[in-house]
Amino acid sequence: MSGNATAPVQTNRADLDRAVWYSGYLLTFLATGEDTGGKYCLVEEVGRKGVSAEPPLHVHAREEEAFYVIEGAMTFQVGEEVIHAPAGTFVRLPRGVPHRFALASDEVRLLNLCAPAGFEGFFEELSEPAPALTLPPAPDGPPDIPKLLAAAAKYGVEILPPSPG
Repeated sequence: MSGNATAPVQTNRADLDRAVWYSGYLLTFLATGEDTGGKYCLVEEVGRKGVSAEPPLHVHAREEEAFYVIEGAMTFQVGEEVIHAPAGTFVRLPRGVPHRFALASDEVRLLNLCAPAGFEGFFEELSEPAPALTLPPAPDGPPDIPKLLAAAAKYGVEILPPSPG
């Protein structure tokens, strides 16, 4: 990784040293804050229904997030709006607006852009290096909620209570 924000960034998605297993997903860091001078990070995410975790309703205080669905389909809740997102759909999640998402197809491949950069650290803290560029096995237990909440607070993310009904 290069810290020079004026130099071109070139990443091969097959770089195992930039891949992690996070919450049932294979994540590949295509561009990090270190690569972009803190301007943004870009992460490829590959997941499968029933294994990859669907985050609770939450809100980011520091960054905007955007997703581009490459393969499969997702459903996003952004504020009060529900967006059905088949392949080819771009969805922007503004800073300060509660959101969550779910896999709508058996498998999905998407890009996650966060600006400014920094949120990739959240993924890194809660993941393990991917030993192969494959989807991880199903989790062998529930997530470590105290660790998740601590990381969320550290990265300016508030986990919201489930809405009634």
